[in-house]
Amino acid sequence: MTKANIQPAQPISEQFVAEIRQIIRQAQQNAVRSVDFCRVQMYWNLGKRILEEEQQGKARAEYGSYLIKNLAQRIEPEYGSGFGERQLKFCRQFYREYPIVNTLRSQLNWSQYRSLIQIPDHDKREYYELEAVNNAWTGRELQRQIDSMLYERLLMSNDKEAVLAVARKERIPETPQEIIKQPTVLEFLGLKREAAYYEKDLEQAIITHIADFMLEFGKGFSFVARQKRILLEDDEFFADLIFYNRLLRCFVVVELKTGELTHQDLGQLQMYVNYYDRNEKLPEENPTIGILLCTRKNETLVRTTLPQDNKTILASEYQLYLPTEEQLIKEIDEVKAQIQSDKEEL
Repeated sequence: MTKANIQPAQPISEQFVAEIRQIIRQAQQNAVRSVDFCRVQMYWNLGKRILEEEQQGKARAEYGSYLIKNLAQRIEPEYGSGFGERQLKFCRQFYREYPIVNTLRSQLNWSQYRSLIQIPDHDKREYYELEAVNNAWTGRELQRQIDSMLYERLLMSNDKEAVLAVARKERIPETPQEIIKQPTVLEFLGLKREAAYYEKDLEQAIITHIADFMLEFGKGFSFVARQKRILLEDDEFFADLIFYNRLLRCFVVVELKTGELTHQDLGQLQMYVNYYDRNEKLPEENPTIGILLCTRKNETLVRTTLPQDNKTILASEYQLYLPTEEQLIKEIDEVKAQIQSDKEEL
């Protein structure tokens, strides 16, 4: 081989390699989504055909049950458990809830649609459908949000139209109450209720599960710092967690308490908020928000400690377990009653 045929080695930039990898990953993701959506369309078409066949029967309910059971016995041995009796009933329900094929969203897979069709309330289902698309929730994340009654918790401090408008991207949140849920559910941290733990344990668990925490905490959060050192002359203070919310366009200071909230806790959080407003906030950004997460709070103490026009300090209870629907409904009703009582006092 002559020297003329030897090609000199040319350096390849890391940016170029990263871009090539991104193209490959994107193509792989698109292929997976395409397969998932083909599956969704298949189940929709199965539901459509089953319902059409049912409607030919004189006694529709009896014929429908008979039809699906016998159909499953014929096709499940050939195609597998994805075509059993229970799954075929989901297909029929899927078509009933989404009769127009063009309304199906290619971003959602079958497991997500199966969760959605089990929500009878149309507005509630629309909210979860939109938020699953907007936030690229997985099937597991969508089911968790449904189980933790995200929609109902947001309605505790917002009206239905405002919540749906944000999900539809018709407006952006303007206040922290539109984002922060009551209560905050942190079952994914893995901390046992009966075990004694310290605030540093809670903080470390949150850092370990930071993606899940921000998903539960609300929309638009980015993590900034933990144990942020604040020096005031010769005194040192450390704010537990700092976030930035791109929707509200402000810093968010989070303090963690493993016990009942006190007025000293609120005062300390107010100091951190003041510090960020005076030293970190840019002129075009909105005032800093402070959130105090605690296991118990005294609503009267909170109202008495904070100014009447307070819009930047929030106290939210957290739970280390996923409560039952009955427990959440009870808590939601209690908060609504307290809000109504506060309005009447004013």
